[in-house]
Amino acid sequence: QVQLVESGGGLVQPGESLVLSCAASGSSLTIYSMSWHRQALGMQRELVAFVTGDTNTTYLDSAKGRFTISRVNAKNTVYLQMNSLKPEDSAVYYCQAIVETMESPPTPYWGQGAQVTVSS
Repeated sequence: QVQLVESGGGLVQPGESLVLSCAASGSSLTIYSMSWHRQALGMQRELVAFVTGDTNTTYLDSAKGRFTISRVNAKNTVYLQMNSLKPEDSAVYYCQAIVETMESPPTPYWGQGAQVTVSS
């Protein structure tokens, strides 16, 4: 079974930075893409950042220039560096990976979610 474990959430003040990480575990994993999504209270879940391969990235418009997604393939891990955080960034952040195994075709898996709160 493929599992994604997130870490790095917390409470920060506006303008500060935070780093989220997400590590995938399992046997013989082939990860095609990894991404970060967020869901604020009363809002729909939205894609924040996406990476496929090593360097092909996409960002939510409001995150461009402030957030950076990166991937360490040898560790099956994806990071989200968040700078200049704003209160409107407050949400539960979920990582997702499209993973192929010996038993399963490419399938989306989700992390457990990490709470990010930006408040003074």
